[in-house]
Amino acid sequence: MNRVILQLFAVGLCFAIGQALLCYQCPIGFGSLCVTSEKTCASGEQCYSGVGKAIGFLDIKMKGCLAVANCNKTEDVDFGTNKTVYKMTKTCCNTDLCNAAPGVPGIPTLTLALATISAVFVGNLLV
Repeated sequence: MNRVILQLFAVGLCFAIGQALLCYQCPIGFGSLCVTSEKTCASGEQCYSGVGKAIGFLDIKMKGCLAVANCNKTEDVDFGTNKTVYKMTKTCCNTDLCNAAPGVPGIPTLTLALATISAVFVGNLLV
C-alpha cells in the first residue's frame, strides 16, 4: 500500500515540476493603461513586471515571461546611436499570474472606447 502511495506521489511531483508558468503579458503600456493577455512561459523563464520612464515623465509598463538570467535588472532601451529612450527595470516572480493583476483586458478596452465615443456623440446631440 505504501508503495502505491509513493508511486502516485512521484508521478504527481513530475507533473508539478513539468507544469509551465502562466503569466500576464503586456508588450507595452503607457501610464496606467496596459492591455493584457495570459501567456505560458517556456522552461527557464519567470513572470516579470517592467517599469520605466521615457523622456523623464512618461510611465512605461511591460509584463510577460523573461529568462531568469535577465530578471531583476535595469536596462537602457536605445534607438539609434547612443540615444537612451527609456530605462526599464524588470522584476520577476515565479508563481502563476504573479506579475500583477491585468491592466485592461483587450475586449473591454474596445467596449470602453465605443462607450466613450457614444457618450461624446450623444452629448453633442443634446447640446
